[in-house]
Parts: sequence; structure tokens; C-alpha cells
Amino acid sequence: MTIDLRHPLTLRNSFRFPLQSAASRRDLFIGGLWLLVPVVGWLMNMGHRVRVVHRMHRGEVPWPAWSDPVDLLKHGACTFLGMVWYGWPGVSLVAFGAWLHSPAIATVGAGLWLLAVAAIPGYMSHYCRDFDRREIFDPFRALRRVREGGAAYWKAWSIVVPAMLLSFVGLLAGGVGFVFTSVWFWQVAAFSFATVFTQRFALDGRSAAAP
Repeated sequence: MTIDLRHPLTLRNSFRFPLQSAASRRDLFIGGLWLLVPVVGWLMNMGHRVRVVHRMHRGEVPWPAWSDPVDLLKHGACTFLGMVWYGWPGVSLVAFGAWLHSPAIATVGAGLWLLAVAAIPGYMSHYCRDFDRREIFDPFRALRRVREGGAAYWKAWSIVVPAMLLSFVGLLAGGVGFVFTSVWFWQVAAFSFATVFTQRFALDGRSAAAP
């Protein structure tokens, strides 16, 4: 591969990662087609990203990675349940605050939700390594890893947010293009955060980076 998890985290590397080869571009196209299937397609894409990172941890070529759809769906569902587990307190408080017309409660809920969003990358890359579900459902461990990720973690966010905004350009192609640009964005995000945590915690068996 031209770009893998050993490379420096840069905007150029992250943006190019999903497009760097014919195999990666083919997988991206397939992912866009899967998104046309409600819910299941999104979970399949999540599982695909898990498998791609897992293969890179093992020093394998990550693409093509769409074989064994049941396995992909399983990994996508597991990681999605983690997102629900992290996010439900904040979302519940926002809804409760709206019901009571209480901006204070809603604000606390929004803060908890943002904390959950920040914590999710803290378990994703570690789950990708060995598919250990215990990695998913421990928000305190995930937050600790986010803290230990240091400045590199926030650098990843500085790449992910522009990628998210750029993905909306796909709406200009009759809206259909968005299914492909959104898959590109999620793969950029997966690569960016996986690079941070793989290098920081030596998830690929190499020496860990300094905090």
C-alpha cells in the first residue's frame, strides 16, 4: 500500500487513503451501494471499516474486504451498540430537557452527548485489533485512551471535520453522490483515528509512539 497506519497523520494521507488503489476505490463504490439499503447498509459499512483496520493491524493488505457479509454485519452491530451505550444518557437528557422546557437540563445532555462522541474513537481501534467486545462497553477506559492520545487525537478531529463538510459536496450530484462521499468520509475518519491509537498504543505490534 502507498498509505497505511505507519504513515504520518496528515490531511493528505487521510484524504487519499480510501482512494489510493483500484481495490480501495472498488470497496468504496460497493460501500456506497450498500448505503442504499436502509440500516443494514450502514452497519455493513461499519463492519467493513473494522475489518480494514484489523487487517492493517496484522500487516495484511486491507482490500478487498467485502467478503463474509454476516461477519461484517456482526462487527457493525457490535460497534453501533457501543455508540448507543455511550450516547443514550446525553440524548435522554436532551429529550427530557426539551419536554420540561428546561435549557439547563438540555445543555447538560448536550455536553454528555459531545463527551460520548469524543469517547467513541477511544474504543474503535482497540476493538479492531482482536475483536474483543469488552473494549467497546467501557466508556471510562475509552476516555482514558482519548486523553492519552494527546494532541494527535485532536489533530485527527481537525482532519475529520473538514472531511465531513467536504462529503456534502456529493449532494450536488443529484443527492446520489452523497452515498459515495459519505463512505469516503467515514473511511477517512476510521483511518485518522486508527492511525492515532495504533501508533500510540502499538496496536500493530510495533513500538508505541510517545504521548
